[in-house]
Amino acid sequence: MAKATPLEHYRNIGISAHIDAGKTTTTERILYYTGVNHRMGEVHDGTATMDWMEQEQERGITITSAATTTFWSGMDGGRHKHRINIIDTPGHVDFTAEVERSMRVLDGACMLYCGVGGVQPQSETVWRQARRYGVPMVCFVNKMDRRGADFDMVCAQMRDRLGANPVPIASPLYNCDAFTGVVDLMRMRCIEWSDASKGTVFRCCPIPQSSIESSVQRRRAMLEAIVEHDERLMEKYLEDNGSPIPVDELVASLRRSTVVCKTQPVLCGSAFKYKGVQCLLDAVIDYLPSPLDCLPVTAETTTGVPVELKPTDSRFVALAFKIMTDPFVGQLVFLRVYAGSISAGSAVVNVTKGKRDKIARLLQMHANAREDIGCISSGDIAAVVGLREISTGDTLCSPGTDLVLERISFPNPVISQSVIPATKEDHDKLGDVLGRLAQEDPSFRVHTDQDTGQTVICGMGELHLDIMVERVRREFGVDVRTGRPQVAYKETIRSSSDRVEGRYVKQTGGRGQYGHVVIVAHPNPGCGYEFVDRIKGGVIPREYIQSVNRGIQDALRAGVAAGFQVTDVRIELVFGSYHEVDSSEHAFRAAGAMACRRAIQEAGPVILEPIMAVEVETPPEYLGPIVGDVLARRGLVKSTAHQGYGTKVVRSEIPLATMFGYSTSLRSMTQGRATYSMEFSRYGEVRREVFDRDSTAHK
Repeated sequence: MAKATPLEHYRNIGISAHIDAGKTTTTERILYYTGVNHRMGEVHDGTATMDWMEQEQERGITITSAATTTFWSGMDGGRHKHRINIIDTPGHVDFTAEVERSMRVLDGACMLYCGVGGVQPQSETVWRQARRYGVPMVCFVNKMDRRGADFDMVCAQMRDRLGANPVPIASPLYNCDAFTGVVDLMRMRCIEWSDASKGTVFRCCPIPQSSIESSVQRRRAMLEAIVEHDERLMEKYLEDNGSPIPVDELVASLRRSTVVCKTQPVLCGSAFKYKGVQCLLDAVIDYLPSPLDCLPVTAETTTGVPVELKPTDSRFVALAFKIMTDPFVGQLVFLRVYAGSISAGSAVVNVTKGKRDKIARLLQMHANAREDIGCISSGDIAAVVGLREISTGDTLCSPGTDLVLERISFPNPVISQSVIPATKEDHDKLGDVLGRLAQEDPSFRVHTDQDTGQTVICGMGELHLDIMVERVRREFGVDVRTGRPQVAYKETIRSSSDRVEGRYVKQTGGRGQYGHVVIVAHPNPGCGYEFVDRIKGGVIPREYIQSVNRGIQDALRAGVAAGFQVTDVRIELVFGSYHEVDSSEHAFRAAGAMACRRAIQEAGPVILEPIMAVEVETPPEYLGPIVGDVLARRGLVKSTAHQGYGTKVVRSEIPLATMFGYSTSLRSMTQGRATYSMEFSRYGEVRREVFDRDSTAHK
């Protein structure tokens, strides 16, 4: 069945940025200008379409990524109609998993930056995520109407802090310090929008005399940045025979370099004041790739053979990138289709789990609204109902295809707290509820504390856990109390151990149990756990090697220094022995665990704590108290800089254990005038006496 919109006119994009840069406001304007909504929602009123959760509307932040589809034919309406699938992602670092899984399935991204705040910490995080997945980007400097907004400063920060290659194709236009529109540097014209029409009416006009010189300089810089990646245009530009390079050629050249991530076109505007959003939509069409422009996706057969998958392939292959519980239709599974097509009622195979299933319904999502559709095909992002036993990152294929796409990686939690049900009925429901939430959000983990029997939830920050507990209470009606948040410490070793022996010998029911291993432990910085089999001559039979590995992992889950998981170690199995009758998998697993505990103890175990990258924006008069407070929290000040209008920025690294309640402390120090953002940076060693003091103070 032919597509209603040709695949070359598809754009699958995400909108990402630091918190409060205006992502959701920009998305609301897009939905209004493209005719999806007939009324603009506002974040501050709690009426934004894409922020549909109660917690999002109350807090004014995006918590979960939301998908929608719209169509655009250009500002002047003269282009082919393009289908734009949009994912609006959160800006708060606690919900970075939502950004991670969105980037995995996108073909392009719109990166938003605050014209005053510039490149902020979460801006760097989402940039790294986009680069990791090779996602081409266009950039939009928002809030150019704000006092202190500086377009050139933001572009410079993109180069310095992100390693980007920004190519400004527009610049801000001011009239007596009031932001009135933009200069289109491609066509050397001004575009101004009518406030009374909420931006639906605009006019193109000549550049004012006062802005001509700066616009000519900016256009020259734009041309040089474009032709740098195009030899043919470079020759034209250097000839300089008086005939300008046609705009179509410039756009096509910039598109080619953008698709391969060599450049990033930069626009500007003010979404809240209805200016510049239509230009951003045109840039999405002009510079971001369709599924046909992207490199083929690499999949693997079930035997591990790599296969290039093109959008034009007939076999159906899709990735489940998000799972959501809907109170009306049950479990929704969001799919990105990479090849082929499928209709409602068809059978599919979850290749990751080896399960055959059937699609009951196909839904086109618009935030939390749904529309039944009959078929989905290559390039589509949609939701399906009816799939069981599915997890984020699973691959779905048509029967007989059996290809597996690369899974999505998620960060490990850094904070935990206990949850206690109020009644027996709540206790019975709690396990199922937390299991469903953990299935939806892979960065949210649940386990039972073996010592206390309490249910412990783990997440990316205090806000993350607060939101999850609120969802347990509101959406599922389970009344719970919570303990104080706890830091997710880890352990590692400083040095290598000598050869350490583990011998398990036991007599049970007339038959013996015998396992004997010799191992060596080495530090493995930044590489997690690694098991190396160096057994020679069959001193340990092959069938027992993995039992030893499992025993070692059992021991690593509860370290010897303080009972935390041991990470970044390489364990080498070098020798051992067995008994032809009495040896068993259980005996070698026990021997491996015993040897591992002794080796870790001998290698000098140390405790690791999560270190957070903290950025504080403050009026200059509070700089001294803030720096002093950072040092008092065992932090390290990395830099202080001037940013924006009368604002100082303090960048530091501070242990998470000392950051609880920081927002209240910062408000108190600065009379509520400073703001901060925090994200996980790395794990660092903490002295035992400091760990004991901090953990005692936090109980």
